[in-house]
Parts: sequence; structure tokens; C-alpha cells
Amino acid sequence: MRIGYFADGVWGTKCLQALVDSGRIPVLLVLRTKPTTSSLEELASSHGIPIESPRNVNTPEFVQRVRSLDVDLNVSMSYNQVLKREIIESTRFGFVNCHAGKLPYYRGRNVLNWALINGESEIGLTVHYVDEGIDTGDIILQRSLPIEWRDTYGTVLSKVEDAFPDLLVSAIDLIESGHAGRTPQRDLPGTYFSNRIDGDEWIDWSRPSLEIYNKIRAISHPGPGARTLVGDRLLTVWRAGYDPEWPQYMGIPGQVVGVVPNSGILVKTGDSSLLIESAQRDGEDEGIPSLPIGTRLGVNVLDTIYRLQRDLAELQEIVARSTSSA
Repeated sequence: MRIGYFADGVWGTKCLQALVDSGRIPVLLVLRTKPTTSSLEELASSHGIPIESPRNVNTPEFVQRVRSLDVDLNVSMSYNQVLKREIIESTRFGFVNCHAGKLPYYRGRNVLNWALINGESEIGLTVHYVDEGIDTGDIILQRSLPIEWRDTYGTVLSKVEDAFPDLLVSAIDLIESGHAGRTPQRDLPGTYFSNRIDGDEWIDWSRPSLEIYNKIRAISHPGPGARTLVGDRLLTVWRAGYDPEWPQYMGIPGQVVGVVPNSGILVKTGDSSLLIESAQRDGEDEGIPSLPIGTRLGVNVLDTIYRLQRDLAELQEIVARSTSSA
């Protein structure tokens, strides 16, 4: 089978190696315009696979390029362009996509992060046909991997990267043999998640401990890390611990309420507390945080708004006096 491979990242590299090992060396590798790793290009080059990085794969010129290579099947593995009908239908067997979500749930972007944020106990892996919707094409194969209580974004990502190559090769085996099933899902409600952007990392200490715990582990390494403030200095929280059996009580969210030697600091949340095990201040190394009891993390939003309004009123008064005296 002649395969056009549209890919990026570590999982893209591992899936390419699995294709090569199965005797299916792609006739074309299509990279993102800004690849996140060089390993994919290096592996393709070592096997003499032509490499392209078009700004738009939906142009008539690129669609014709795929057709000229007599591609049987196009495969997307962490590719980031929205595919239109012409490129989808440019091959005999169509276009398949590898998606780290158990469709029809968790369509969209940053699915691993969102699954952890939502406290899921498993992550789905799906190989499906591409249509003109977003992750709505017919399902070929699915499997699930467990998410453990102490798993983080990094550990779940590693599980997915290791599991996808076998799933992709199995799906291609079914397509090639004519035994690939098609489970429709386009009209199922499912769920959709948007891309996370800079600014989504801030911790709201008034939220429940479980919600904050899941957020911290969802965006830990290799993600950006969860953010809070100590005074006017940024503190990135990389790892936390939480036990649902811990006491629930009223207090001041964001206040350090305990120090656990060699383990971290206990911080009050909206309902209980959270053990901050690893954190990093700007300009310092990551490590076990050390802050005295009573230290307050984050921002008192209402107090900040009040102070800003007061400062603005004072500034307006100064400007008014300056104008009248002129």
C-alpha cells in the first residue's frame, strides 16, 4: 500500500517507524510548517522518503502532487491543518486520522490535557476516516488506556505515544485486507474541546482541591505548568498531591496552612487543601517549595479591583487638577 504520511511529534516518529517496520515505507512525508521535532524528518530522510511542508495542503497544486504519486491512503498523525474534500478524496482508500480521544467524545484540540482536567480514568485512542467535520468521520478502530491517580500529562502522553503505532498498523491491515469496519459517529452529540492558550494556566485557589489537582497534573511537564503568584513573583506549580479523605473546612483559599518536611507545603483551597510537591519561582530551579505558614498565593480579585478603581480615581483627580490649573 502506497501511503502519504502527514505527521508531527514523537508519536508521529514512532508511528512512522512502525510503518517502516511493517514494510510500508510512505511515498511522501508531509510535515507541519513549523515541526515540533526534527526526529521525524531525520527518520524519513534515512529511508529516502520525500519530504514536503506546504503552507496549505488543500490547494489544487498539492492535491495533484498527491495524485501524481499514486497514493492509496493518506494518514494523519498529529497533523494540524484542516483537510478539505479534495485532499480527503485524493486517494483510493481516503484519509485516516489518529486521534487521542475516544470519539465521539473529546473531539478537538489538547485532548490529553482536557481528559486529565476532567478527571477521566481512561484515555481513548481512535483511528477514524477523515470527513469535512472536526473528528467526526467513521471509526475504524478504538482502544482505551488507563489514567492512574498520579498520572500527569507527561506520563499519559508517553502511554499514548507507545500505544498508537500498533493501533495504526492494525487499522491499515484492516483497510488493506478489505475488512475495515466503519462505525458512524458524525451525528452523535459527543463533546468538543478547544485549543488551550496562554493565560489558561492560572490557578484559582477558591476552586475545589480535586479540580486544582487535576489542572496541575494536566499541564505539567512537558506542558507550561500551572501558575500562581507569591507576592508579585510568578510561581509555576509542577506537581501536587491530594487525598479526597483530607478534611474539608472553611479558610482562606491560597494560604499556606502547613509545611510537610521533605514533601512540600499544604495550601488551602476552596474546600480542603493541596500538597504542592514541586514548584519553581522565576529565575530559580524546580524543587520542593519552602514557604512559611501564612504565606498567601494567588490574587484577591475583589481587593485588586478595588485598589485599581481607587488608583484610577486618584489619577483622574490629579489629571483634573492639572487641567484646571493650566
